[in-house]
Amino acid sequence: MKPYFRILAAGALMTACTTSNNEMAEMPLAHKKDTLKVDSSAIKEEKFDYISENFADLRVLRYNVKDFDKMPVKIKTLLYYLYQAALSGRDIVYDQNYKYNLAIRKTLEAIVGSYKGDKESEEYKNFLVYAKRVWFSNGIHHHYSMDKFVPECSPEFFKQLVNQTDSTLLPLGKGETKTQFAEMISKQMFDPKIAAKKVSLDPKNDLVKSSAVNMYDGVTEKEVTDFYTAMTSKPHPTETTEEGKVVTKVPMYGLNSRLVKENGKLVEKTWKVGGLYTQSIEKIVYWLDKAVTVAENDKQKDALQKLIKFYKTGDAKDFDDYNIAWVQDTESSVDVVNGFIEVYQDPLGKRGSFESVVSVKDFEASKRIAAIGKEAQWFENNSSILPQHKKKNVVGISAKVINAVVESGDAAPSTPIGINLPNNEWIRELHGSKSVNLGNIVEAYDQAAGGSVVNEFYYNDEIKKRVTECASLADKLHTDMHEVIGHASGQLEDGVKSSSETLKNYANALEEGRADLVALYYLMDKKLIELGVMPSLDYGKAAYDEYITKGMIVQLSRIKPGKDIEEAHMRNRLMVSAWVYEKGKKDNVIEKKVENGKTYFVVNDYEKLRVLFGDLLREIQRIKSQGDFKAGKALIENYGVKVDQALHKEVLQRYSSLKMAPYQGFIQPKLTPVMEGDKIIDVKIEYPNNFTEQMMQYGKEYGLLPAYN
Repeated sequence: MKPYFRILAAGALMTACTTSNNEMAEMPLAHKKDTLKVDSSAIKEEKFDYISENFADLRVLRYNVKDFDKMPVKIKTLLYYLYQAALSGRDIVYDQNYKYNLAIRKTLEAIVGSYKGDKESEEYKNFLVYAKRVWFSNGIHHHYSMDKFVPECSPEFFKQLVNQTDSTLLPLGKGETKTQFAEMISKQMFDPKIAAKKVSLDPKNDLVKSSAVNMYDGVTEKEVTDFYTAMTSKPHPTETTEEGKVVTKVPMYGLNSRLVKENGKLVEKTWKVGGLYTQSIEKIVYWLDKAVTVAENDKQKDALQKLIKFYKTGDAKDFDDYNIAWVQDTESSVDVVNGFIEVYQDPLGKRGSFESVVSVKDFEASKRIAAIGKEAQWFENNSSILPQHKKKNVVGISAKVINAVVESGDAAPSTPIGINLPNNEWIRELHGSKSVNLGNIVEAYDQAAGGSVVNEFYYNDEIKKRVTECASLADKLHTDMHEVIGHASGQLEDGVKSSSETLKNYANALEEGRADLVALYYLMDKKLIELGVMPSLDYGKAAYDEYITKGMIVQLSRIKPGKDIEEAHMRNRLMVSAWVYEKGKKDNVIEKKVENGKTYFVVNDYEKLRVLFGDLLREIQRIKSQGDFKAGKALIENYGVKVDQALHKEVLQRYSSLKMAPYQGFIQPKLTPVMEGDKIIDVKIEYPNNFTEQMMQYGKEYGLLPAYN
């Protein structure tokens, strides 16, 4: 999962998670001052131009791949093949997000690529901003709020653009005229009532019918639930852990398919070679086959071959086999996530969005996260959760810091900053998980950060100073603990099904909250000082200051007036913050202060707050371990959804004065092979700085799917 989580990462539930760029870099902070030494290469990186452009509520950044030029040719070649496999799947996530997304994107690209008119007119500028928003969000819905956004140019101007465009460049249907097409596609773009919400989590509605995602067709929420309940209720193989717990090996049914109704029957349309999205998947397989030929070792080769098999069969059991092999490959310097991974874009949390993250290990930076991973059993033993929910033998946790080389699909342009996978709970229990912190992504956020958020939203000079000096390392430690310890901790009680089955549409937010709470609980523990990864508890205090301020105040800058919170990570942060605020009122643990018309939430007692974090962690772990849907729903609905409208109005006014974009994403590096005949003798890396040019290039080179699938 991602500390998107996409979180991120992210990611991504890979019952793991990904901490997303938009989690850690929630709002850019000015703090970027680690106590760790910086080597000469890092000093050189400061000259790298991390900021590209701003538009709408978005800021586009760039990231650097440290020492790429110094890597062996074989490693560069492997990275290049995996880079191509990643981008070959880019179209898939567009179609998954909404059935008209590809037709809209191809139309926008046709216009941008051929328009000869006045590009300085307000109408065209507004049109281009809309195109950029579609590229950034992989479709016509905001990547974070899930709300549909509409162009600020007029429908008449857009139709004029379509009619001026060469018909051969447009995704016209058979026998369809440009005028007819322009009318149809403009309704999809401009009518706010059509496909208003990509992912709806409002329990008053049928979640499937009220969501625009292209993962279901003609089915109801109840039909989907009953369909998969029948599948998971069938007998499955079991395996006994060393401590005697019987684990049932249930595949993640539905992860790679669209569920539709045909002739009155429910049918899965599988995403595989020869199935849905075959044009893209065939290319992914082509490049993965090439990657196998230059694999670093047998374990990496085995994992890649099993991934190829899964793409060919579409069998969920083959995906489990791949994940087991992937977890066991802990020695390779190159790693890749490629597949249908995180389930945040499915209102029922079953179907995985395509994503890929290609990376190479940062050996020096990995020492911090590895030190934490080695103590996983200590953290489990000393957790605040109930004894019966603690793992007696934490297995297979590997952790490292990586440098992303390219990201694609649901992991781009908005990217995770941490990843913990796989998401299948039984694999995690029997075989463990892999956790990563995307070091160069975090570095890019740090380098691009500004200080105005700290000055505006933190209460006094003491807190501002602590956040400025300590929060950068504290953020990294939070991501490390969230991914490495948080998602890997705890266990289900015997006979309890996976969270996607028991906690349903609340599973994602609860899981992210659980992982956050593990991190928060230990960020005020001297164990991290003993491990040498944290200089003092001031870093833990800075993490608490940040978490409460972001959860209660700053993240509201992302919500439209009058709206509730629906995104899982935002629900998680508000739920955690609001719960501990309420439970600590008697002892004034967190104090709400209003001065000069500005609201602040100030931590008065960090030790008591730690106890409250531990109490909530115990309860959420119980909810997960016992599959207590009613209690999980109550936590999210009572603490994580509703917005204080007066406070919201205040925050929007304060944040707008900063003139900062609340969301950020990335232009990807470009890899180009140097050939000698048919042999790669080197791979060069470039860092494009024009978002539009990269998106147009991707559309031309990786636009592999038809407009309608």
